[in-house]
Amino acid sequence: MTVVVLAPYALLILPMAVFYQNPEIGFIVYLVGLALLGSVAVETMARLFGRPDPRWRDGFRRAHARYPWLYPIAIVVTLTSVAANMLAAHLGRGTIVNQISGDLSDGPLAMVSTLFSGWTALGFALLVASHLSGRLSRAKLYGWLAVLVGAEIYVAVLTAVTAPLVALVFFMAATGALCGIFRLRYLVLCAVVLFLAWPAVFEQRNSIREDRGVAVDTKVTAADRLRLDSQLSVVAGFDVPVDLGQPGATDYLRYGLVPRVLDPERPAISTGQRINQYIGGGPTSAYTFLLLGNIWFFDGPAGVVAVHAFWAAVAAVLLRWRGAPGPIRLSLFCLVLYDPLLWSNTYPDSTISFLQHVVAAIPVFVLLALSRRSLHGARMRPEPGRTPAIPRARR
Repeated sequence: MTVVVLAPYALLILPMAVFYQNPEIGFIVYLVGLALLGSVAVETMARLFGRPDPRWRDGFRRAHARYPWLYPIAIVVTLTSVAANMLAAHLGRGTIVNQISGDLSDGPLAMVSTLFSGWTALGFALLVASHLSGRLSRAKLYGWLAVLVGAEIYVAVLTAVTAPLVALVFFMAATGALCGIFRLRYLVLCAVVLFLAWPAVFEQRNSIREDRGVAVDTKVTAADRLRLDSQLSVVAGFDVPVDLGQPGATDYLRYGLVPRVLDPERPAISTGQRINQYIGGGPTSAYTFLLLGNIWFFDGPAGVVAVHAFWAAVAAVLLRWRGAPGPIRLSLFCLVLYDPLLWSNTYPDSTISFLQHVVAAIPVFVLLALSRRSLHGARMRPEPGRTPAIPRARR
């Protein structure tokens, strides 16, 4: 968790702050320090009270050997997520035009597509699990990951919104590095290529928005859009914590556990829009102080420590409880990285997204559990024509 929290700040945000001499660089370092205080404290305790198994990879392979349907399920989940995301984008859900107008595109097909929310991260987790269990070669794994990224690029063209694409790429890179499927030098090379390609991508995105009648601020350049340090430092000028009527515990349960298909009348939640109005903007745009800044804004310094300590504890349980994780625990771990700990997500909306994605993944988890039982039963049943061996009684 410490690596996941620190990576975007060490690689991009803090270097940009130093290069442009951001006057709030000390505040940014302080925020990162608070987050690391929470994650490092929990991870240190986890190491003190339970040493990691040096044969973790072998244990992982054995854990996944109990799921014979793992790779086929991973393929079905991946293809379903691609189809659902493309369908939702074609129906207008998540497009920049609908975001500005406040239209949720709540037609039957659009609402059904939301039932597969989070299956992109779930498919990624199951593909990684298939590879680490020996069922999927590295070359085929890269091919399937290219399908996920390619589909997200296509959705970005339809929606004229690039933030989900950037978030997915960072999530896959960080999680893949932790799981050992990407080598560091390849990630560095890809980061350089993406950094050089960003101006062209930014201009193309603006052109698509203008073609659809969306006003684009020509004063904001591609380099300005990378100034995430300035986006974060804005929160330094407020007396925290601030109450904007952001989601609370009841909203977590209603929005996180009940699909919109069963609760179609509930209003949309967008903390980003409330923040934008609070800082003087309009209701048709959203603003975020990034994950760290939002936690500071709503919960203060204690909240930054507590939130990261909590999710570090959840991750430690998922990775260490009763040995190496199977595909279900690995999927939950990936959802933790994809939602509440992704640096670009909007807190506390990302916590609701995590609960939604867990609920959406339950049918897949049930199918995996059934697969595990069927394999156990197959091992217990004797082959035709053979008498099962009777174990000797221990002396």
